Amino acid sequence: MNPLLGGNALKLGLFCTNGSGASQTLVPEAPEMSWDMSLRTARAADRAGLEAVVPFARWKGYAENRPEHRAGRVMDPFTWAAGIAAATDDIGVFATSHAPTLHPIVAAKQAATVDHISGGRFALNVVGGWNRPELEMFGAALREHDERYDHLAEWLHVLRTLWAETDEFDFHGAFFDVVGGVSQPKPLQSRVPIMNAGGSPRGMRFAAEHADLCFVIVHSEQEAAIREQVEGYKQMARDEFGREVQVWTHTVVVQRDTDAEAQAYLRRFSVEYEDVESIEAWMRLQGANTQVMPPDVLAAMRQRFAAGAGGFPLVGTSETIAEKLETLSASGIDGALLTWVDYDEGLAAFTADVLPRLEKAGLRAPVAQPVGVA
Repeated sequence: MNPLLGGNALKLGLFCTNGSGASQTLVPEAPEMSWDMSLRTARAADRAGLEAVVPFARWKGYAENRPEHRAGRVMDPFTWAAGIAAATDDIGVFATSHAPTLHPIVAAKQAATVDHISGGRFALNVVGGWNRPELEMFGAALREHDERYDHLAEWLHVLRTLWAETDEFDFHGAFFDVVGGVSQPKPLQSRVPIMNAGGSPRGMRFAAEHADLCFVIVHSEQEAAIREQVEGYKQMARDEFGREVQVWTHTVVVQRDTDAEAQAYLRRFSVEYEDVESIEAWMRLQGANTQVMPPDVLAAMRQRFAAGAGGFPLVGTSETIAEKLETLSASGIDGALLTWVDYDEGLAAFTADVLPRLEKAGLRAPVAQPVGVA
């Protein structure tokens, strides 16, 4: 069974290890993109019993006319997922696909191939596409916001039809024409889990209708406010589409011996060593969304993106981090993807000191050790 469907109340995974991480920072200890790092951390997460490893898709860094910039050095998610799948035993392995950059016929075969390599542990994160310079590189227009989701829905329909149909089929839609469509092999799973992040009302409706894992950026650190945000997703899926969905989020982990030390390091890498060039280019891409924000709100958003793409802050001691994860779970969050500046050191400390607290809280079952391991 895909571990994403397992019994842990709070599922956990790695995020963004197919590049240099989620942080837009120039702190000296920040890693460069490395297959060895991807492999080490995926295997460590697998041994620790985490449920997922999720790559991001990026075809061009944010800084203009800087093709060598570290933010643009990102390994292809599908071929990366195939390598991770072959090197791990139990963890769920994702690929991420921007629909305008990959035809669903190609995505269907690639996904099915990784599902076979993994023994049925594959999942797919689908994205409508928003970064104009990336799409222009493909000769693909940046569609109007809601039309992106119409395109993504049709893309996903073709993909799932290719996975399900044993006979050739024709499809003629607003965006795709398929004549004699077929794809073999089929995935091992009867239903490959789909993740999607939708923050706008149209995006939320798409995820509630089509995704199995709805990915949100949590806006508050207060349990009641988080619960309202999460329940809005789950209730929409139930009421409008008769579906039950998981809701996941991503996080920035800074674990230190004291809360003050953790907060100081957060400031060090996300403010003092902010990758100003990349962050300002990202803000220009956001356009009008940032121009109307009050200065204090804009500064907070800027720091949170520099720290880890807007992820929920898990900053403090192991006890503080476990308490914050308990708050997320109590608010209805089903899964959290974890990011660090230093993934090796961060994952080791998290596994040693935070996971036991989550097990004690009943959010996760202890991982069975292999026979003969003390």
